[in-house]
Amino acid sequence: MKASIVMSIDLRLLAYSAFICILMWVPYILLAIKTFGLFRVVGYPVPSYDGMPQWGQRLYRAHMNLVENLAPFAALVIIAHITGTANETTALGARLFFWARLAQIVLHTAGIPWGRTIFFVIGWVGNILIFSQIIGY
Repeated sequence: MKASIVMSIDLRLLAYSAFICILMWVPYILLAIKTFGLFRVVGYPVPSYDGMPQWGQRLYRAHMNLVENLAPFAALVIIAHITGTANETTALGARLFFWARLAQIVLHTAGIPWGRTIFFVIGWVGNILIFSQIIGY
């Protein structure tokens, strides 16, 4: 029998963030294949993506940045869920993280100055909000 578990907005946005991370590599790998050829890309090593168009290089960096930031976000959301400290503030933090990361990916890939930095900070604030609830502030 399947247990009925209500998924909080925090957990749902964590799942969406992970799904975006899972899909992000597809455009820049297809671009790498177009740029360098299939056998060079799958044959290792492609030394870098330097020869690709700038948007592809930026999308790769945005993806790596999301990979780096997804683990702390996931840890905080899961800890808040397990400890019962998930609430409207953690939901706000998760919303800030998710939407800011989405904007950061788009703005970073488009090469819009300051955009990636501003939205990175907004996502960071989302994590701080979640953390504050876990530790009781």
